[in-house]
Amino acid sequence: MADDDYNDVDLGLIGEKNGWYEDEPAEPEIEDGAEEELENNNEDAPDDVDAAEAEDKEQEKTARPRKTTKYMTKYERARILGTRALQISMNAPVMVELEGETDPLEIAMKELRARKIPFTIRRYLPDGSYEDWGVDELIVEDSWKRQVGGD
Repeated sequence: MADDDYNDVDLGLIGEKNGWYEDEPAEPEIEDGAEEELENNNEDAPDDVDAAEAEDKEQEKTARPRKTTKYMTKYERARILGTRALQISMNAPVMVELEGETDPLEIAMKELRARKIPFTIRRYLPDGSYEDWGVDELIVEDSWKRQVGGD
């Protein structure tokens, strides 16, 4: 076979002349009427109704009396301090004034004492529902003071 025969045959190779390479996926072509259908589908969805329903459900959750205790457990405290210390160590903004502290865990403890940690704790109940508590709403026992010294 001559070299001219290979030029006429489409080998299915994708080259630079088409503007993309073999390892890149081809972009699907959009038909003329498909763009109009996508735009019309977005207009049919009532956004106001969904937002109003979500607002009503959120108000119902906050209006109900809470079943769980207002005290932060030692497990919640450990998780919050560890998560916040990790964030601080990865250069997250600190919510309290630093007085020479460089240890992320110490900074997280200082933020917890000042109730400045912007976290929400979700407590699941046996019936499948849950309660959301802000860290600033919970009472934190100063167990680290007892550990440091004294009776």
